[in-house]
Amino acid sequence: MCTLFGAGAQMLMKVGLSQMTHSGLTGYLTSLPLLGGYCLYGMNTVLMVFALRDGELSVLYPIIALTYVWVTILSVIFFHESLNIFKVSGIAVVVAGVAVLGRRGEE
Repeated sequence: MCTLFGAGAQMLMKVGLSQMTHSGLTGYLTSLPLLGGYCLYGMNTVLMVFALRDGELSVLYPIIALTYVWVTILSVIFFHESLNIFKVSGIAVVVAGVAVLGRRGEE
């Protein structure tokens, strides 16, 4: 859930910042998508605190790297950003890294 909340927060923040009608502090405080992004980041942080309390740091942080994968996918879908071989390769490396580091090492 942390990776999805983190990716959603980044999407909302981008939308909020691109649609700001006021400049400065007023714009930051009145942009609903931006505020929604901040709230998702807050929820992400709370979930991370609970996960870090009971989970293994060496397993959790590679999983958090999946946020980059979600952001890329969502950016292509919602912002029509382009994918190229480098982005696809980077996603593959992140996913492979998470899979390798997430193994418990039980033999």
